[in-house]
Amino acid sequence: MPAFTCEAVLFDLDGVLLDSNHVYEEHWKRWAASRGVGYDEIAAVHHGIPAEQTIRRVAPHLDAKAEARQYNRLVTSDTDITGIKAYPGIQPMLLSLPAGRWAIVTSAMRDFALRLLKRLDLPVPRIFVSHGDAARGKPSPDPYILAAARLGIAPRKCIVIEDAPAGVTAARCAGARVIAVTNTNPAAALGEADIIISAVHDITFRPHDRGIDLIV
Repeated sequence: MPAFTCEAVLFDLDGVLLDSNHVYEEHWKRWAASRGVGYDEIAAVHHGIPAEQTIRRVAPHLDAKAEARQYNRLVTSDTDITGIKAYPGIQPMLLSLPAGRWAIVTSAMRDFALRLLKRLDLPVPRIFVSHGDAARGKPSPDPYILAAARLGIAPRKCIVIEDAPAGVTAARCAGARVIAVTNTNPAAALGEADIIISAVHDITFRPHDRGIDLIV
């Protein structure tokens, strides 16, 4: 079995820790229908990147900043989140990690993401990088560089766990090693990762004094 050793683990949120993408997809379908944009175009690119970047790609004729604000307002005000759940084994896994050795790095809005973690009784890490915290969102490396800096650990000493091509690219450009999980994208789309797995619970985390061993 492949083994990795790192000083910290940086997790994407949606599609890695949470089975929540259907909420974003439903809002994208509504947005697409109201703007006369094909949803298939959105589905091909929206995973793991800020809404503004998605809109710039699929509807360059629109005001991306204004449209993204509207889309994000609709998502964060959605009270029907009963279908969102944590993937199997996520809660005990996160609770087993030392507090200063892991972070969440997400393109989601902070208030909405924190609401999901609280609802699912999942721990909130000391370092939580969300939409707008970094100068540029994924696939820029900025969010992962920021998370590593806040942990006080070099990106090259971190392992990132991602589910989206944009996130994998961001992590690689930051200098981190990447484990990709095929919860939302096929393995063929995640080829930049160091290793590809089918579920986060396929990883055994073994914290020790110098960091964390990951057995895949």
